[in-house]
Amino acid sequence: MGKFARSWALMKASAGVLRSDKSLLVFPLLSGICSLVVMASFLIPVASMTMEGERLGVHYRHGLSTASWTLLFGFYLVQYFVIFFFNTALAGVALKRLRGEEASVSEGLALAGSRIGAIFGYALIAATVGLLLRMVQERLGLIGRFIVGLIGLAWTVATFLVVPVLAGEGVGPVDAVKRSVELLRRTWGENLIGNAGLSVVFGLIGFLLALVSVALVVGAFATQSIVAGVTAVAIVVSAFIVLALVQSSLQGVYAAALYRYAEEGEAGAGFPPALLEQAFRPKG
Repeated sequence: MGKFARSWALMKASAGVLRSDKSLLVFPLLSGICSLVVMASFLIPVASMTMEGERLGVHYRHGLSTASWTLLFGFYLVQYFVIFFFNTALAGVALKRLRGEEASVSEGLALAGSRIGAIFGYALIAATVGLLLRMVQERLGLIGRFIVGLIGLAWTVATFLVVPVLAGEGVGPVDAVKRSVELLRRTWGENLIGNAGLSVVFGLIGFLLALVSVALVVGAFATQSIVAGVTAVAIVVSAFIVLALVQSSLQGVYAAALYRYAEEGEAGAGFPPALLEQAFRPKG
């Protein structure tokens, strides 16, 4: 309950920033749209390779082929680049808002554009890590999934502040990763993910929304009205999209506030320092 209470307080504080500037929702929306385009564009070569393999009677019993691994790496690289680009734009605007300055969507995109080389470099690093973890998982099966989970958690903690570092300092990708690790270890150690708890809050909200959605859709189709059924489905899909956009925006604002607090000793815009100190306690 202590973790949940702190998470709820953090979410409310982040929501205050989001309420003051709803344009922050545009960044995860653009990121989602571009990510879907990337996924669709990679489905074409994947489908082609699959059909060609079936035509030639090729079966990869010992894992993915070299071409498949190369394609997977390309997908990771482009997908990460899209996500990091818009996250950097969001972090740039959030940092300005936290300082009490005005900022627009175009300014955020311009900032991300000025950091495009570093963003691509970080996407390259993340894609390489992601591919290596996938290879370990493929080779070791159940044990591999456990190892990948632990390494993935460590990587997530270590790189939590990379995006706001890129937005705030404009350093290279390797220096941004080092800076992220330095800031976390200097302030709140390695308990970042366990005590943040934002995912727990949104998991609960998502679960409750799913229950309501099922009741709404079932009730709509029970009326035997196509219009009512389609409307209910549209409402449910829209609700989950909005929830995802809000969660992504809040996490971006939270990361920016955490970075600013680590750098300047204050987060601003409704983030009490004591709250952050409780949420990220150093290891004993």
